[in-house]
Parts: sequence; structure tokens; C-alpha cells
Amino acid sequence: MREIASIGIGRGRRTRRLLLALTLAAFACLVAAAIVVAWSTAQTREYTYWVNHTYRVEQAIADYRVAAERAETARRGYLINAQPSFRETYIAATRSLEPALDRLNMLIADNRSEVERVEALKRGQRQLDAIRAETIALVDANRMGDAIRHFRSDGSVDLMKRMRAVMREMLREERALLTDRNTGQQRTFAMVELMLSITGVLLVLVMATTLVTVLRYVRDLTRTGDQLQRLNLSLEEVVSERTADLTRANEEIQRFAYIVSHDLRSPLVNVMGFTAELDAAAQAVRELIDRAEEHAPGIVNDEARHAAREDLPEAIGFIRTSTQKMDALINAILKLSREGRRVIAPERLDMDALVAKIGETLQHLLDERGAELVIEHPLPSIVSDRLAIDQILSNLIENAVKYLQPDRPGRVVVRGRIEGIRAIFEVEDNGRGIDPRDHQRVFDLFRRSGTQDQPGEGIGLAHVRALVYRLGGVIDVTSELGKGATFRVSLPVTLISKQDSAT
Repeated sequence: MREIASIGIGRGRRTRRLLLALTLAAFACLVAAAIVVAWSTAQTREYTYWVNHTYRVEQAIADYRVAAERAETARRGYLINAQPSFRETYIAATRSLEPALDRLNMLIADNRSEVERVEALKRGQRQLDAIRAETIALVDANRMGDAIRHFRSDGSVDLMKRMRAVMREMLREERALLTDRNTGQQRTFAMVELMLSITGVLLVLVMATTLVTVLRYVRDLTRTGDQLQRLNLSLEEVVSERTADLTRANEEIQRFAYIVSHDLRSPLVNVMGFTAELDAAAQAVRELIDRAEEHAPGIVNDEARHAAREDLPEAIGFIRTSTQKMDALINAILKLSREGRRVIAPERLDMDALVAKIGETLQHLLDERGAELVIEHPLPSIVSDRLAIDQILSNLIENAVKYLQPDRPGRVVVRGRIEGIRAIFEVEDNGRGIDPRDHQRVFDLFRRSGTQDQPGEGIGLAHVRALVYRLGGVIDVTSELGKGATFRVSLPVTLISKQDSAT
């Protein structure tokens, strides 16, 4: 059984560690994939922004070039036939040139070489504006001949060629940037595809390994469960046999205690009877000594007088005290023996009413000691043996009252709660407390702790523990000297008797 359990535990631990490692690996893969996707999204957003920015720059260059060409075409048309429509077109085109250059300048502000080219365009544009304005003025003055000669020698054609060359250089650079950005975007896409592929493969491997591990673990659990079931069948038989043996041994011990206590009582009764006769005889001897001293003082010596008046009464008193103590101990053993043979009868108990009844019974002791009993309602109801529960709590509360500190007001608190299938009852006092070294010994038969200034034989807590054990519970104590004690009783909420379990 131990070997199977240890093997199962070892395999279970290894499997749990492996599953934990696989889960962490899968989580790491998902985190890596999320990081890659987030990074690629940011990169794609950035590349998209700059690609669109390149297109806007190209459009701005085209818009400026169209406006510049339109202005030059309108100037030449106005120079040829001086129609007002050409002049109006020229003015409109000229007005749009400066805004076009400003927009272009704003878009290429991050590119130093493009900024220099725009500055060159601005200088050329200023020169063209001056040349064109002079030509338009000559035409407006109807000096057509002078206007034509000025056009042929003003250098505007060469200036336009240089400006067109600058614009072509700007477009080539923007195209180169667009190519680089498209390449970077494609590289990012490729990297993301690679990373996602690797992550997918790793996830598939992790899932496959996890599935195989779980299937193997389930198979091992099934095999171990079958073995445990077979062992449980045999274990139940062993437990039943051992339980029967323990029951028989317990009954035998109880019978032995009863027989021994009963057999001890017979000679004890004889000793107590002969002690009474010795006491009567000693009284007669003392009377004889008194008469002899009265009528013939010389015949009574000091030894006889001392023996009759002191030694014999003292010895008889010791014998009587010892026999009374032995009688009390035999009664205690008989009480424990009878309690062990009593049939347990579980019933539904109203613990609030039961503890209140105990308080009424001990009210005279509480008043005598100047103490109060506090019941923290509600106490949990349980199904148990009424007489046993009454004896348990009566002993604990009475002990708490008996061992209070005389220099402070006594307070005994009874509380209870439910924890799962167990009911916990506590009896707490603010009395003299128990030395930590005696926390377990106080439950032993005929063992007491602290100053022995209270009557008792040291069987009360032993009796309580025996009753608690019979009810399927446990009892313990926590205490410090001078700070009181708390006795804690844990009992099943529902006690099942042997008769009920047998049926």
C-alpha cells in the first residue's frame, strides 16, 4: 500500500511539474506572439504613415509644379494676344504658388536635403515672379514689342528648367524613400510571419506533449485507482478485524477495571470496618488510661499515655484518610468503566438550552466565587449523546469556575461554531491558567496541575477526554499561567452510533 501510494505520489508530482512547465511554455509562446504582433502593428503603422507622407509630398510637388506651369502658360498667352482671361488665370495661378510652397515646406521639414531644394524653389520662384510681373506690366501698357523682347532675354526659360530639375530631384528622393519604406514594411511582414509560424509550431508541440502527458497520467491514475480499489477491499477487511479486536480489547479492559475495582472494594470495606473497630477500641483504651491516672497515677507511664492519646488516634486518622481516598479512586474507576459500557444514544441537541441549564445548576458556585457565565448565542446545534455532552461541558465549566483568580472578577465564556462537518465548542476563562508543560498531562488519569487547593481526585478531565473520544471528537487546551485557559472540543456535527452504522 505504501509503495503504491509513494509511486503514485512521485508520478503525480512529476506530471504536475511537467504540466506546469508546458503551461508556462505555452504562455511564453503566447506572450512572445503578442509582443511580436504588437511590435509589427506599431512598425506597420509607422511605415504606413511614412508611405502616405511620401505620397503627400509627391502630391504637393505636383500641385506646385502644375501651378507654376499654369502661371507660365497664362503669362505667355497674355503676351501673345493680351486677352484679360489669360491675365486672370495668371493672377490666380500666382496666388496659389506661395501656399503650395508653404505646404511642401511643412511636409519635408524632417528631410534636410529636401528643405534645401524647397529653398532653391523659393528663390527661383521669387525671381520668376519679378520677371513675370515686368512682362505683365509691359503688356498692360500696350508695349507688346518691348514685352516680347523682354521675354526673349529675361532668362525665365532657363530658370524654369532649373526649377523643374529641382522638382525631379525631389521626386527621385521621395521615390527612393518610398522604396525603402515599402521594403521595410515587407521585411516586417516577413518577420511577423516567421515569428508567428515558429510560435504556432511551438504551440502545437506543447499541446501535443500536454495531450500525451495527460493521457499517460490518466492511464496511470486508472491503473493506480484499480490497484487502490483492490487494496481498499482487503484494507476494509483488515480494518474491520482490527476494529473488532480493539472493541473486544476495550471491553475486556472495561470488564477488568470493573472486576478489579469490585474486588478491591471488598478488602477496602473490611479495612474501613476494622478501622472503625480500632477507633472504638482506642477510645476505650483512652478512657481506661484516664481512670487509671485518676485512681492510680503511678501505674501509667508516659509511653502508654502518649500512645493512647496521640499515636493511636493519629494512626487511625491516617488509615481512615487513605481508605477514603482509595474509596474515591475506586468509585472513579467504576464510573469510567460504567461510562464506557453505556450505549450512546444520539439525538438533536439544542446547545443553547443545554448550556443554559448547566449554568443554572452551577449558579450557586458562580455566586459563591463572584463569577459570571457568558454564553455567546447562538451555539450550533448538533446530533450527539445528551448525557455525554452534558458531562463534558459541566466538567469544563465547573473546573473553570473552581480555578478562577480570587483577585479579579471571574468570567467564563462558552462559544461555538461550525467548521465543515465539525462543531467546535470553547470554554474560556480568565483564571489562574495552566503551565504549558502540563497541557497534555492534565487529561491523564489522577494527574493535576498547579496548586492543589481544590478538592478532587484528578479524574474530571480524564473522564471528559474519554467521553469526547467516544463521541468521535478531540479536546485540547491553550493557556498561560495567570492569563486563563481555553478548552476546545471538536465534535462531529452528526454522530452516527454503532447501531445506525451497522444497519
